[in-house]
Amino acid sequence: MNSVTCDLTMSLDGYIAGPNQSMSEPLGEGGEDLHRWMFEEPEANAAAIEGILLAGAFIMGRNMYAGPGPGPWNEDWRGWWGDEPPYHAPVFVLTHHPRPPLKMKGGTTFNFVSDGIESALAQAREAAAGKDIAVAGGAKTVQQYLSAGLIDELRLHTAPLILGGGERLLDSVGNLRLEPLDVSGTSLVTHVRYRVVR
Repeated sequence: MNSVTCDLTMSLDGYIAGPNQSMSEPLGEGGEDLHRWMFEEPEANAAAIEGILLAGAFIMGRNMYAGPGPGPWNEDWRGWWGDEPPYHAPVFVLTHHPRPPLKMKGGTTFNFVSDGIESALAQAREAAAGKDIAVAGGAKTVQQYLSAGLIDELRLHTAPLILGGGERLLDSVGNLRLEPLDVSGTSLVTHVRYRVVR
């Protein structure tokens, strides 16, 4: 059966987004600096970058797709990534507000799931056709999947900076046990692959 993975970049103090997230700063204050390693050292981090997008289907929370704030959809909103998002696979967006699927260029289709994390995972498994499924974020979505024991491998990319506030990754996940499988890194990031021990 396909594995469920999760790749997230995190600050040294445990945040995957900075404080005061908004439509103009969707990753919060200082949050974009978490991802410098992808853009300033892409060759040195090529394996980690490639691994993030290898999944056959993705799951994300509404805020990762549409930014902070609850409520009904703005039907004109098509995500942060332009006309051709980087996923090139089905993406299942958790929401309380149903919406028809949205097909984008390059093979990405955003599917909006309003009946829970298990339903999103079942749909992603079917769509992935044997490939892995990636829980892409944000923090609350990953926390739900970790708490339910539904993630097999957690890949943390730790940036050497302190955000001091924002969206914390490992709050409310219970007694989580992680077994390190692999460690690598550069001056801007440390990559650690963990098996989630149940």
